[in-house]
Amino acid sequence: MSSWLGGLGSGLGQSLGQVGGSLSSFTGQISNFTKDMLLEGVEEVGDAATELHVSNAKLAEVEAAFTTQKSEYDRLRKLYAELEEKLEASEIQIKRQTAEYRTLLQQKDVEISHLKARQNGLQEEVKNLQQSAQSASSGAALLPVTTSAASTTSSSVSSYLSRPSGAHQGFHGDEMDLSDVIWSQQEINRLSTEVMRLEAEVAHWRRMSQASTAAGGGNGDQSEILKLQRTIKELREEMSREVDEHQHELAALQDAQRQKMADVTRRHREELADYEERIEELEEQIQSGGGQTASSSDASKLLELQRIVTSLQAAAEKQEKQLLETTTQLEEAQKKQASLQLEKDEAQEENTELLQNYTRLQTSVAELQTRVQEQEGKTLQKAQLDHEIQVLRKNLTDAEREIERLKSLAEAEPKEEVEHADILELNTIIGMLRQEKEAVEQEKLNLEERLKVAEEQVQSNKEVESSDSESLEDLKVELERREKALRNTEEERDMLMSELEELDRQNQEATQHLISAKEQLSGQLKESETEMKRLTTELSTTKDKKKALEQELETQKEKISQSAFTLNDLHMSKQQLEGTVKELRDKLGLAQEQSREVRRELTELRRTLQDREEQLSAAKAELDQAGQEGAEAQRSEDQIAGKERELSELREEVAELRSSKEKVMGEDYELKMENRRLKAESEEATRQIKESHAALNRTVLEKDTRIEALKLEKNQLEGELRQAESTLTEQAKQYQQTIEELTRARSMDASALQTEHERAIKLNQEKDMEIAQLKRDMEQVASDHRDTNEMLSITVAGQKQLTDLLQEKDVFMDTLKQNASDLQTELDNRISVATKEAEALKQALEEKDKQLGGMKEENSHLKEEIDRLRDQQSRPQPLSEPRTLDIITELETEITQLKSSKNRLEEELQTLRRTSEEQQASLLLSQQSLQVQQSELEQAHARHQQTTLNYDRLIHARDEELSRLQQTVDQLSESRGRADSPPVQGDVILQEEKTQTLNQDNGNEKHDLSKVEIQKLVKGIKEKETEISQLNEKNLSLTKQLDQLVVSRDEVGKLSQMIRQKDLEIQSLHARVSLGGNSGQDVLFLQQQLQAYAVEREQVLAVLNEKTRENSQLRSDYHRLMDIMAGKEAALLKLQQENQRLFNMSDPSGSQEMFKETIQNLSRIIREKDIEIDALTQKCQTLVTVLQASGGESGPGSGGVSSNQFEELLQERDTLKQQVKKMEEWKQQVITTVKNMQHESAQLQEELIKLQGQVTADSDCSSKLTVDYSRLIQSYEQKEKRLGSLSQELAQVQQTITKLSSTKDVLLGKLDSVAQTPEAAPAQSSGPPLRAETPSQQTSAAADVEKLQEEIARLQAHLAERENTIRTIQENNHRLSNSASASEIEQRSQAEEARQVRERLETLQRSVREKDLLIKTKGDQLSQVSEALRNRENDNEVLKQAVTNLKERALILELDVKKLKEENELVAARSREKESEFRALQETNMQVSLLLREKEFELSAVSEKAATVERMLKDKEQGKSGELNQLLNELKSMQEKAVAFQQERDQVMMALKQKQMETTAVQTELQHMRDKEQRLNLELERLRNHLLEIEESYTREALSAEDRETELRRRVAMLDEKLASSSSAVENASQQATMQVESLQEQLSGAVKQRDEALIRLRTSQEQVNQYAVSLSNLQMVLEQFQQEEKAMYSAELEKHKKEKDEWRRKAERLEDQASSLQINLDEANAALDSASRLTDQLDLKEEQIEELKKQVDVRQEMLEEAQRKLMNLLNSTEGKIDKVLMRNLFLGYFHTPKTKRADVLRLMGSVLGLSREDVDKMLEEDGRHGVTGWVSSWLGGRGAQSVPNTPQRPTSGPGLNSSFSEMFVKFLEIESTPSLPAPKLSHHDIKPLSAPPLRRSSGAASSAATGAGKRAGESNPFLAPRSAAVPLLTTSGPGGSGGGHLLMKPISDALPTFTPVPVSAEASAGAVLKDLLKQ
Repeated sequence: MSSWLGGLGSGLGQSLGQVGGSLSSFTGQISNFTKDMLLEGVEEVGDAATELHVSNAKLAEVEAAFTTQKSEYDRLRKLYAELEEKLEASEIQIKRQTAEYRTLLQQKDVEISHLKARQNGLQEEVKNLQQSAQSASSGAALLPVTTSAASTTSSSVSSYLSRPSGAHQGFHGDEMDLSDVIWSQQEINRLSTEVMRLEAEVAHWRRMSQASTAAGGGNGDQSEILKLQRTIKELREEMSREVDEHQHELAALQDAQRQKMADVTRRHREELADYEERIEELEEQIQSGGGQTASSSDASKLLELQRIVTSLQAAAEKQEKQLLETTTQLEEAQKKQASLQLEKDEAQEENTELLQNYTRLQTSVAELQTRVQEQEGKTLQKAQLDHEIQVLRKNLTDAEREIERLKSLAEAEPKEEVEHADILELNTIIGMLRQEKEAVEQEKLNLEERLKVAEEQVQSNKEVESSDSESLEDLKVELERREKALRNTEEERDMLMSELEELDRQNQEATQHLISAKEQLSGQLKESETEMKRLTTELSTTKDKKKALEQELETQKEKISQSAFTLNDLHMSKQQLEGTVKELRDKLGLAQEQSREVRRELTELRRTLQDREEQLSAAKAELDQAGQEGAEAQRSEDQIAGKERELSELREEVAELRSSKEKVMGEDYELKMENRRLKAESEEATRQIKESHAALNRTVLEKDTRIEALKLEKNQLEGELRQAESTLTEQAKQYQQTIEELTRARSMDASALQTEHERAIKLNQEKDMEIAQLKRDMEQVASDHRDTNEMLSITVAGQKQLTDLLQEKDVFMDTLKQNASDLQTELDNRISVATKEAEALKQALEEKDKQLGGMKEENSHLKEEIDRLRDQQSRPQPLSEPRTLDIITELETEITQLKSSKNRLEEELQTLRRTSEEQQASLLLSQQSLQVQQSELEQAHARHQQTTLNYDRLIHARDEELSRLQQTVDQLSESRGRADSPPVQGDVILQEEKTQTLNQDNGNEKHDLSKVEIQKLVKGIKEKETEISQLNEKNLSLTKQLDQLVVSRDEVGKLSQMIRQKDLEIQSLHARVSLGGNSGQDVLFLQQQLQAYAVEREQVLAVLNEKTRENSQLRSDYHRLMDIMAGKEAALLKLQQENQRLFNMSDPSGSQEMFKETIQNLSRIIREKDIEIDALTQKCQTLVTVLQASGGESGPGSGGVSSNQFEELLQERDTLKQQVKKMEEWKQQVITTVKNMQHESAQLQEELIKLQGQVTADSDCSSKLTVDYSRLIQSYEQKEKRLGSLSQELAQVQQTITKLSSTKDVLLGKLDSVAQTPEAAPAQSSGPPLRAETPSQQTSAAADVEKLQEEIARLQAHLAERENTIRTIQENNHRLSNSASASEIEQRSQAEEARQVRERLETLQRSVREKDLLIKTKGDQLSQVSEALRNRENDNEVLKQAVTNLKERALILELDVKKLKEENELVAARSREKESEFRALQETNMQVSLLLREKEFELSAVSEKAATVERMLKDKEQGKSGELNQLLNELKSMQEKAVAFQQERDQVMMALKQKQMETTAVQTELQHMRDKEQRLNLELERLRNHLLEIEESYTREALSAEDRETELRRRVAMLDEKLASSSSAVENASQQATMQVESLQEQLSGAVKQRDEALIRLRTSQEQVNQYAVSLSNLQMVLEQFQQEEKAMYSAELEKHKKEKDEWRRKAERLEDQASSLQINLDEANAALDSASRLTDQLDLKEEQIEELKKQVDVRQEMLEEAQRKLMNLLNSTEGKIDKVLMRNLFLGYFHTPKTKRADVLRLMGSVLGLSREDVDKMLEEDGRHGVTGWVSSWLGGRGAQSVPNTPQRPTSGPGLNSSFSEMFVKFLEIESTPSLPAPKLSHHDIKPLSAPPLRRSSGAASSAATGAGKRAGESNPFLAPRSAAVPLLTTSGPGGSGGGHLLMKPISDALPTFTPVPVSAEASAGAVLKDLLKQ
């Protein structure tokens, strides 16, 4: 935070430091400028060029010193400002934080009380819920929650209590307050977290009470809930921390801004105080010098000081306006910050809401998990049941195996069937256990059938007993055997009965378990129904709550709208209050300024009082000494009395001001207090509104989220209810079926149990499938939820981005509007200034036109006099002075210098234009907005250009007229001189005449020379003005063409200066022409004119110096811009040159040709230079010989030769100039070639960069290829592995098939052999042993048969699901029955052999089975081993292929590397060649440039010699003394040329250095490329090493695979040995089996009958099986229908959910649109409020300006009244005096008036002389008879003969030719009385001219007025100061008077009395006006 604050402070400090630095630099520049202007006249050098050099050098030194000092000062100031800002910001932040914490304490106490109350309520709810939960479920789940809660609370308390110790260490004074505040904050945070925890616990206990049945599963979820609660707590703490940090940052920003404002105001006040001190010092200086000067000068100085004060006040007002603007901007920024903060708070609230939603979702997920766990528990129970069933099955199978073992003797036929079944089992490898069970069941049936057969045999034996009595013994033996078998069977039956009883018990237990499960399920059904009812009730209640919440939302929205309206009202009232506060502050500032002004005026008045008292004492002394000065003393006493009166008035005003100030201070204090109170109220209101807003938003969002959560829960509950109902219905059906099956099973055997178990397994599988489907649905729902969450987050982010964009656009629009308004104001101001200046220039033009008329009249007079003088003259005009040639040559040199500078500037301009064109591309956007303003500017500029052109034309016309008049004057003066002295011929006579005229006129020649110099300087000024205007225009075009009107101001000021100079010249000519008749006064007038011309020359020199200084300043600015541009261009050029050089390196042919061409051009140039130098040396030699010859000859007849030589020299000079031009052109060509080379080097550099980019791209491509290759190898290996595995599986399958087929063949062969051997013997003993059975055995057998029949009846029901096996058995039975029926008789005799065969077969079969099992296991092991082997082989092959591929790739890479190396070497060789060629070319270029320089120096020396020779010849021809001056000028020009050449040489050297730098850069790049090569080589070596390592690893793996292969082969050999041993065992077993088969054949005969009976039973059982299959298909159909219905329900629910989601999305979008529209409305309202505040500020400013203007009008009115009083006093004092000048003018006017109107003139003269009207009329009547010419001629004396010629009528003289003098005089008075100044416009810029003095006829006032008019727009020229009183020159009239009046109306001196101007109406006649005048 502190670092951020420091950075911010430093940034602000830098910006303010820059502003202050620019202001200080501006003031420093002004002061330096004034100092330079004051000290300008100290150093005066004769020549302008040397003066320019001196001034430039001094300027450069001063600028260098200034820049160093300025940089140091800026650095120190920045440091100081940064430190100050950091310190003040930290202090302010500390103060602010203490204040904020104190205010926060109160709020937090209230919040603590609220939260404590809420906590108590929640705790009570928690206790109630806990009690209810304890009553509902076991209390095992209570412990972890409570303990965790307690631990969290304790940890939070400890953490919060441990924090304050370190929190307030930084504060010293306010430790207790801050600790209290922090503790309260921590307490609030802790309580809020406690409240959240308790709410979570409440929700948890509600869930627990709802799901009390599933209490056991809740323990696992509580840990997750606690984790979620902890995460929520952490997130909330982070949010609060972020909010606090943002608040601190905002506070720091506001404090820093306030501090900046305070600094700016302080600096502004300090500057104002400095200005006031300066003004006071100036006033003191004026007063100290006021004792010496007269009162008129005091008044003028006072007026000037007032002007300065007003200007300073205006500047202060400007600065205050700027301050106000900055404050408004700051306020706007603060508002924006506040809005941003609000948006941030809203975003944080949204985040919290999202977190709450997340927690709710997590809780719902946890509930779902609990339900899933419950379902898993049920499935576990089912699995346990299944396990029990499987255990029962295993017991059954064991029992069946025991039965098989017992019945091994009587099982020949079924064993064959079993063998067949085993063969089928081997083929299919499916259902081994089932088939064995079926075989056991079949054997049971077979036994029953055999029992029946035995009974039948017993019956048949009873019938045959009589006939067969012989075989009784045999039958007895057989009976005994059968009795043994019966006993065995009875034992087996007893065993089976016991097993059946055990199975019945297990069945009963299972039924009881199922019944209990059913009861539990019915209980759960009831509970679920109750839950359904409760949920429906809760749904209804939630719907009601939702309606209520919606109503509350609407009310809250209405409240929000009302609060928004109140907020707007408060904002408006706040803005009004701020406006009033601003007004009061402005008033206070005005009052303070007024008080300061009053204090200053008081001090001034005290000083003036002291001065006046001193003057009084002096005046009294003078009164005592001389009584003649009484009138003056009286006047001074009157003035003193007036001053005393003014003093008393001022004191009264001061007292009033003090009282008003005290009142204003009191009002201000009251207003401040009210403002504070209002601010506090507004802050409280805004805070309350913000809190209400926040609370409303929170409540609304909480309600929305709760509604959404309730809807989600409702939907979930509905889905779960539907699922539960469906599952319950399904379970009910299943339970009904199970109950029915159990009831059936009570009357059935254990086989029914097996079917039920299988059904239960199927049901279990279906349940598992349903569970899996439900899990998938759950996952889908969760993924949908995640998607919705992501969508919501994306939309929120998009909204934020849109709001940010809108804010940026608003800010940009505001800035654009501000810029446009500022530009508009600047344009208006400039246009107004330009119009004012144009009006002033128009007035000046009118005055000049009037003067032109007068000058034309004078010209006509002069022409007449010239004609008269020509009659007197007999000699023609003398030749023009020889000095003109010197002037011409000087001007030519100046012109050439200026042209060279112009060319240079044009070149620089071209470069600047290029850069400006590049920059203009970026400025196009801004120029589009400024196009309208530019069009207005262009119009104003066009107008200004027209006016300047008009003025230039007028000035040229005036110059021509002046030159003509000057020539005439010179001719007149020369003619007068010649009239005095006799004419002499030749140059010598001219010189003598000049000396004589100089002696006579006392400096007339000086005046002429000065005039010539003035003309020369004027021409130079014009040229420089044009240059300056051009430079100004170009610079201004660079700076966005906005400062064009500044240039127009400068030009207007220059034109006004030129007009003033012309006025002075016209006045001097007037004086000379008017005083032309008086030859006695010529000398005085000439002296005065000389002085005037000297002053004018000084002024012109000052103007020239000013122009040169401006030029130098412009040049320095221009050079600075050029330096900046040159730096940028140098960087560009470097890059271009490097590119060019690389391009040249890439294609050598073009560059070599170009270099050859450049060398050829340079050699050609050198040759031409040599030729020219030779020619020039020859010419110099000839000129030297001519000079010597002319020096030797001293005769007078050498004039023609010298002239011819002179002409030749001139021609030679022209040729030399042409050659010099050619040389310069060659030089430019060389420069262009060098530039072309640079461009080509730039192109080469670009190509090199492209090549480097290609190299990098190739390297990237190679790396990508390697990566892709590795990926392909990996994928290939994977695919290879898969293929290997598939092939292995195929091989295994094939092996198993072959093995099975082989075993089948073997077994079938053995069986055939066994069957063939016993078939031979059965024919011998056919049937007699069957007949010997006793009847007792038959009876017992019958009883056994009955029991067996009962068992058979029971066992028949278990044949339902054995269709496929029974069919196979049927086929076998058919086959066996056919064979058995054929060989029944034979088998009876061979029963014993069959038994033996059977025994053997059984043993063989057992051994075969064991061997088969062994073979299977060994085969599996073999297949596994072979698979592993194949995998290894495949891996090895893949690895070998990869190794080969990698080797190939390595070879390819090596080849590529070699190619790259070769290319690099080629490039390096080329670059070396290029470098060598470039160096050679550089050396040749250097040599050529050196030769060129030498040739140029030789040329310059030769041309200098030629010029000196020419000038010497000219001087010898003319015989002048100005040779030295010319030589010096030529030397100077040559020196300048040498300097220019040196500069060019330096430039060429700089270019060479740049080239060297570029070569070094290229070398560094080459080095870089070599380093790259090295790096690539290293990469290659690394790759090779890597390949080697990979190969080694592959070899190792191959070796290990080979080892494994050997091991596996060893194992295979072992297995082969085992197989061999097993095969020998099998052979032994087969021999035993043959013996057993013979014994088994006997039992075949008994099995035939049993088969027949089994067939009948099988048919019945097939029918039953068919019935069962139909019922099963029906059940499956029902199940499928159920599943389809469930799917339809699920799809409908999904569609419903989707629709609801879409509706909610639409609602959210609608709300977002509403929010955006509200935001737009808010922004518009804010913009309107801002514009209204700006308008009020502008109105206030305008009102202040009006008040100030009114004050100034009052001041002017007072000054006018004072001036009128003084005029009255002057009239009273000069009543009885007559003005000599007036009389002279009247006298001259008499002769100028027509003869008819001359009487009026005489009357006027009489009235002036005091004669009465009647006396004058009488005299006129008397003289009218004789004629007026008498007395006039008598006045004139002897000159009466000379008649005055009639002057032609002026063009500006009245309407008619016969207008009288009186009318003209009246018109003159009217013109004098009407003010010529335009009416003052009440704009800001026109305030200053109102402080001009009142119109007076004194010279001081006039001059000061003139200077004041000149200084209108701040263009004060110190050189146009009022002329000193020592020079008694006539001045022009003031600004009010018309310059071009009648000749009589000349300006009047100070000492003589004047007439007051009287306003005359147009209707009044001339006589009435004259009468009024005479009465006065």
